[in-house]
Amino acid sequence: MKIVVIGGNGLIGKKLVSRLRASGNDAVAASPASGVDVLTGAGLADVLKGAQVVVDVTNSPSFEDAAVLNFFETSARNLLPAEAAAGVGHHVALSVVGADRSPDSGYMRAKVAQENAIKAATVPYTIVRATQFFEFIGQIADGSTEGQTVRLPPVLMQPMAADDVAAALADVAVARPLNGTIEVAGPEAIRLDELARRVLSAKRDPRQVLTDANASYFGTELDDRSLTPGKDPRIAPTRFDDWLSHA
Repeated sequence: MKIVVIGGNGLIGKKLVSRLRASGNDAVAASPASGVDVLTGAGLADVLKGAQVVVDVTNSPSFEDAAVLNFFETSARNLLPAEAAAGVGHHVALSVVGADRSPDSGYMRAKVAQENAIKAATVPYTIVRATQFFEFIGQIADGSTEGQTVRLPPVLMQPMAADDVAAALADVAVARPLNGTIEVAGPEAIRLDELARRVLSAKRDPRQVLTDANASYFGTELDDRSLTPGKDPRIAPTRFDDWLSHA
């Protein structure tokens, strides 16, 4: 099949394109670097010609509330009608586990707006909600640093490797659309502060992680249900320690 990966040059996009091509599909990486811009609509009509499936793994360059909402609403407004016009039969979107449980987070509100636009469109779809990636734990620590102290809440997460996210998306892309949402998560629940502590230790980073129950995460306070999946998620195989030993 011809499968267009919107955001195909990003962390997940590159891995996904590689997997789809390895399994014999005509996977096309679409991004501003290839002349495809979901914010302006430039290049969409051409790249979608003959495509059976579109996988959207784009992300906003800014996490500021208004900017991230504008990104996901505008990209959906341009992409989904272009897919309908091209006869695309399956729209796959990467979203976030717990997006609908964190209304105080501008980023999560924007992801929910994107999901709602997908559900309201005419293209059959599958939304894949993933838990946080191992690869981003260091960036979360960076964003929570004051001097040599990293303040993070001790909330449970069930993070996963980016390779496993790409594997889940590749399977969904070649399957029938669900017109619904599935969740994917890592194999073990670990507290966020402990994750950051182990990542920094492995990197020999001198910063100290301070457990702070009142610390926020992307602008919102969390509890142990905020970022963990519901019933019957797809469980990824890669454990955190195994990933950390190779990262």
